[in-house]
Amino acid sequence: MKEIPLCVPNLNTEIIENLRECIETGWVSTSGRFISEFEEKFANYINVKNAVACQSGTAGLHTALRILGVGSGDEVIVPTLTFIGAVNPVKYVGAYPVFMDCDDTLCMDAKKLTKFCEEECDFSNSVLINKSSGRVIKAIIPVHVFGNLADMEALSEIAYRYKIKVIEDATEALGSFWDAGRYKGRHAGTVGDIGVFSFNANKIITTGGGGMIVAKSQNILDEARYLTSTAKDDSLYFVHNEVGYNYRMLNIQAALGVSQIGELPSFIETKIKNYKLYKSLLGGITGLSLLPFREETKANHWFYSLLIGGGADSSNSSARDYLLNELIKKRIQCRPIWRLIHKQAPYADSQTYIINNAEFYETRILNLPCSTNLKEADINYICENITDFYQERL
Repeated sequence: MKEIPLCVPNLNTEIIENLRECIETGWVSTSGRFISEFEEKFANYINVKNAVACQSGTAGLHTALRILGVGSGDEVIVPTLTFIGAVNPVKYVGAYPVFMDCDDTLCMDAKKLTKFCEEECDFSNSVLINKSSGRVIKAIIPVHVFGNLADMEALSEIAYRYKIKVIEDATEALGSFWDAGRYKGRHAGTVGDIGVFSFNANKIITTGGGGMIVAKSQNILDEARYLTSTAKDDSLYFVHNEVGYNYRMLNIQAALGVSQIGELPSFIETKIKNYKLYKSLLGGITGLSLLPFREETKANHWFYSLLIGGGADSSNSSARDYLLNELIKKRIQCRPIWRLIHKQAPYADSQTYIINNAEFYETRILNLPCSTNLKEADINYICENITDFYQERL
């Protein structure tokens, strides 16, 4: 059996024409027509007026924090269960992360965030101050984990009540949107003050690298374009009145994006179809379940999370890791969920708040292959091996 990768790009030969144009014209760097075309097509897809292409999702988050005035000595509330690129930009601007737990969607727990703000902070003169540190809390960064939408209604209410900014990390959630409620019809990344997306090679569409910034305010987008272009005030005489960043997307990357954006609806359709097939094939195995996506949403189903055991004592990391290693032996690439960020060396001294759900999921989640070019036979083979493994253990 060939190796089945975890999540790889789904590219077609039509992309070659765009790449050829970049090469033949020499427009392969941070200028060229494909950048503006990709920004326009992306903005149209998620139904916003404008978007700013950048180097990566992490670069987008860094830029967002800078624009919203988060700086040295401030605090930002972040999830501990996420990719570390969602949190590192807080350090880039000299701020301090405060780690919040997840709920059962793997996204930030809005109830615990409410309790933290009410019991662990003081709010006066429109400023939220962390009692234990004395620092001002400037922002929250909810992450739409694996394409599952965070509870943005509750999180937005908290942010409004305590006058803190919201940076939506939608790097995994392009194409996810709310199907009911206050934000019906709104896409991931369009609810907070700023939304950030990623086009890394494993994302639902890819430019190899790259990201996108969207915002409620055109002024924010103008500043994002300015800062990500090295804050260049005069392109002829190279005048820079601020410290900016070389964060613009490359034209050759945008050429990929222009070709990929039209494929997004079919990619999402495939993701959902394959998720349902996994669920049907694994549904009869006691102690295993695929995590669902939040109700009242249309999620892009980017990653599939297999939960090993359901109760607090029913499973642990050893069971998950046994299955992980058995699948790897069968040339089925899968991976555990991230190690919690507050346990990572750079964040060992950071403040946390009642982290227990994330601890539970950290040892029990296994991500299964989810590429959009995954075949039905591949999924059958994966599920047969999972079933055989559990039958042998009974």
